Amino acid sequence: MNYFLCIIYVKEYIMSEYNKHNKVVFLTQYHFIWTSKYRRKILTDEVKNRLEQIIKDVACETQADIKAMEVMPDHVHLFASLHYKLAPYKFIKLIKGRSSNFLRKEFPSVKTRLPTLWSRSFFVASVGSLSEDSVKEYIETQWERK
Repeated sequence: MNYFLCIIYVKEYIMSEYNKHNKVVFLTQYHFIWTSKYRRKILTDEVKNRLEQIIKDVACETQADIKAMEVMPDHVHLFASLHYKLAPYKFIKLIKGRSSNFLRKEFPSVKTRLPTLWSRSFFVASVGSLSEDSVKEYIETQWERK
């Protein structure tokens, strides 16, 4: 293969994983973790399914791409690629605010068990493209680690 063509091929392969938007090329990926208030195990069955749908809806509205998600009974792991203009704390604030509002209205048992649905804290770490697979594997094997 011609050296010049090889460079173009490698460049196109590397650039394919990046997002492009109006003169901006970016890859902003984050691993988020947040817990229910008092780590109560309330994220099960229908509550879990509804929470997953709410997270997907917020991601769609904010042009985020969910790469992996696992809802455990007392916490949530989310691996997402965000638009470069969206701050991670704003993304989590949208998810936690909307899900708390909707889940407490739709499931009275959640409202009676907790004064608020989520703890005020959360974890966020930026993830480079090289460790993406390891983060996905970690999130997808959460049930095996319990």
